[in-house]
Amino acid sequence: MKYAIAIEPGTATAAFGVAVPDLPGCFSAGDTAEEAYDNAVEAIEGFCELLAKDGKDLPARKPLSEWQADPEYAGWVWGMVDADVEKLFGPAEKINITVPPVTLREIDRFAGQQGLTRSAFLVSAAELMMRAHSYGAPLGLQSVVPQDQPWSAASAAAIAARR
Repeated sequence: MKYAIAIEPGTATAAFGVAVPDLPGCFSAGDTAEEAYDNAVEAIEGFCELLAKDGKDLPARKPLSEWQADPEYAGWVWGMVDADVEKLFGPAEKINITVPPVTLREIDRFAGQQGLTRSAFLVSAAELMMRAHSYGAPLGLQSVVPQDQPWSAASAAAIAARR
């Protein structure tokens, strides 16, 4: 998807600043004009990934000519970059997973208590594990759930069987 970028020219002591007006709050910079363009694409893709994860839609884009007429960007240089963000906002993909029946019943029960669908719960649980791991938490059930939590006998047996 093509985005207009506004580039504030750099100097010998300051980097080229980049704003993406169609994505309020999306900024970047680079020591050279080329680096500014490359970093703008990276910033757009990261910004849009956060929008998608938060369940938000992409803001509508304006034509470049409208942004060029905006006095806030007077004196800035304009460019266009292409960022691969469409894949983030497409339809959800169906997957096929294998889950022990007792675990599936517990997932459904817990998800229902939280007002979630099974899919929403599983996605949230996976995102939580990945986020914890990105902050250095070791993977594995023992790192997420305190050992003194009450478990059903079926859950305890299922967990023990997996170890």
